[in-house]
Amino acid sequence: MSTLVAAKKPLPGLVRKLVELELLQEKQAEEVLLQALKLKVTPISLLVEENMVEGPIVAEIAMREFGLPLLDLDNIDKEVLPKNLIPEKMVRQNHAIPIYRRGNKLFVAVSDPTNLQALDEIKFQTGVATEAILVESNKLSSFIEQIFNDTENTPQQLTDIADEDLDSLDIQSGEEIVEDKEDKQEVDDAPIVRFINKVLLDAINKGASDIHFEPYEKYYRVRFRTDGILKEVANPPVSLAPRLSARLKVMSRLDISERRIPQDGRFKMRISKNRAIDFRVSTCPTLFGEKVVLRILDPASAKVGVEALGLLEFQRDLLFDAINKPQGMILVTGPTGSGKTVTLYSALNILNTLERNISTAEDPVEINLPGINQVSMNPKAGLNFAEALRAFLRQDPDVVMVGEIRDLETAETAVKAAQTGHMVLSTLHTNSAADTLNRLINMGVAPFNLATALTLVIAQRLARKLCEYCKKELQVPESALLQSGVKQADVASFHAFGPVGCERCSDGYKGRLGLFEMMPVTEAIGNIIMTSGSAIDILATAKKDGFVTLREAGLIAVNSGRTSLAEVLRVTKD
Repeated sequence: MSTLVAAKKPLPGLVRKLVELELLQEKQAEEVLLQALKLKVTPISLLVEENMVEGPIVAEIAMREFGLPLLDLDNIDKEVLPKNLIPEKMVRQNHAIPIYRRGNKLFVAVSDPTNLQALDEIKFQTGVATEAILVESNKLSSFIEQIFNDTENTPQQLTDIADEDLDSLDIQSGEEIVEDKEDKQEVDDAPIVRFINKVLLDAINKGASDIHFEPYEKYYRVRFRTDGILKEVANPPVSLAPRLSARLKVMSRLDISERRIPQDGRFKMRISKNRAIDFRVSTCPTLFGEKVVLRILDPASAKVGVEALGLLEFQRDLLFDAINKPQGMILVTGPTGSGKTVTLYSALNILNTLERNISTAEDPVEINLPGINQVSMNPKAGLNFAEALRAFLRQDPDVVMVGEIRDLETAETAVKAAQTGHMVLSTLHTNSAADTLNRLINMGVAPFNLATALTLVIAQRLARKLCEYCKKELQVPESALLQSGVKQADVASFHAFGPVGCERCSDGYKGRLGLFEMMPVTEAIGNIIMTSGSAIDILATAKKDGFVTLREAGLIAVNSGRTSLAEVLRVTKD
């Protein structure tokens, strides 16, 4: 007969070694582990404190078994220790204290080098890599007591002030919340709050557009999208994944008990009296937890002047001519993340005067603009772009902005509004200005209506700007320039610059600029539309009037030193 034996929890590394060497009985070890868990201290510190084993003997065994250097704390000057890196509670619980920092590495004094959880928590708290330095447990205990007894009357450090600021940041949530008390207690955690607040502030300071919190099986990462490129910025312990996502959901007033379906929310962070940043939050259940993505919505970005968009001089004139007309439709096209919203908001800021009634239908409303009536779509309630547009037309509008033309109903309503004395602005997902016209016809919009309603079509991309402080001129082979689209006559006078990288930038780039192609719908192009001409026919006719493609606009930016050839080739097609 076989018998079932309850599996025992294995003893941790150094405690197990003490049992193997018969310096400690297994039953004693198990009792110490339970007691240490109850007292929230480490087993080794408790063993030495209770005189069950001697500190020097434990240190010698650890040094021999794990190959770590043994440091005598009596020789350490407490005045030169890195100050205020981790709170006293964390030091005492983990029986570990930072004693030296070199670059991006923190050396931590520990009596038990197998206590990897302590090193992970300190790494998470400080944001730098940790390395264990072995010390005697009894000396470490007295050293910790001396450190914190001596600091009662020390002046407050800048790092303390920063931590207080992180705890007290004004977070204003969005929608209603559904939560239970257990979940609320779980996320009411000061280190988690500080960490997330620090990540948010770092993202704002670095000019990031999105923050990704991503759980995986054996690690967790936080990434920023800066200048269109994702970069990893932090690796908190994977065990904290549920608490991080729960905290973000509490801030966004989402249901933290629901982890099986995606949720959307938003919150606002007030970082000064005059500046508040909105965050749009999206959660998605993945294999190993919830991924949370935050879109940073800075109202200041919506107030960018047309001059700062990156338009060429003649393109700026075309835009001003189009928006100053009493009626017509302006379409901005491009993939997601190409800056269409900022271009539309920049145009709306020019149109936003006391004499005009402006309404926008957005999904969702990203940035609040005073003086403009903004409506957020609610498909569950039956409010879509077409319904909102029809409502706007009954409210005496001058200017209407539709977030995106997704279907024939919205397209036809927008075209009719443009034909009946209104200025209509909208976006569409196409690759070029010429493709836009064919896309609308393929949707089912009558060519005659399109030819008479459309005023201007804009296609755009965003390219990273070269850092003004470290960019350098490159020698590019003539064949490469010709293949990129530079004309033979311009090769000799063409200048190309490349990234270097310095403390003021990120990999040689800082900020982004728009690359635009603008196609006014002239009478000649209108005739091609009505005769069902192709995008190639439309493009050929536009070029006769000086039309500049996205690639050509990019090459102009390269020649002026604003971006690199590699960046233009990345964001534009042939």
